Amino acid sequence: MVPLSFAGEEWLLTEGRALYWPREQALLVADLHLEKGSFFAKHGQMVPPYDSRETLERVALAIRETGARRVITLGDNFHDSDGSARLEPHACGMLEALTKAVDWVWITGNHDDGHDPDMAARCGGTLAEELEIGGVILRHRAQKGETRPELSGHYHPRLQLKVRQRMIRRPCAVVSANEGADGRPSGRMILPAFGAYTGGMNAADPAILKALQPADRIDAVVPAGGKLARFNLWHRAA
Repeated sequence: MVPLSFAGEEWLLTEGRALYWPREQALLVADLHLEKGSFFAKHGQMVPPYDSRETLERVALAIRETGARRVITLGDNFHDSDGSARLEPHACGMLEALTKAVDWVWITGNHDDGHDPDMAARCGGTLAEELEIGGVILRHRAQKGETRPELSGHYHPRLQLKVRQRMIRRPCAVVSANEGADGRPSGRMILPAFGAYTGGMNAADPAILKALQPADRIDAVVPAGGKLARFNLWHRAA
């Protein structure tokens, strides 16, 4: 884990694509897309059906690594509205154990539209469209024009670098810096996708840069060698 300053507080970014909030003892993960494999299979594209197990194992590891007492997901929890009903018994047992071990909150996203009304009863945890904790807004998709500190997912950002004629792609967080409505420094962050079968969008894609406006600068950040590596994607012209 590496320290990351954001919204006037210190956070920890894990190597496994999660963000830990020490003050709240909260682990934040975005875009689990559980049961994406079974969704593909249902539509004739056969892939190994163990993505939910792998994703939940990653969550369990991050909880142990950080000592989190709370888990907050940032939307697109299952790949489709029927996903929770398709969980096979082993993965279902894993999820039930996790939601009993910590205070678990599911923030809903666009893939959760029309979600199974029995999902919380079946899987545990509680549902919310968005939350505000300690002045930080937690939602699935960055809201253009937001000037308060905000954490979101949705875009699956991935840093793309060309090194020695070789293209390297790595999941990353994207962080903006700007002045808040009260005149104090603020910012917003889009977390990388956490799910085992999730793809990625170039962190410098105009859709991501546009979603984080207004901003003074926008950076991609990744843990690297025990330190935080920062790559500027955009900055306001002087």
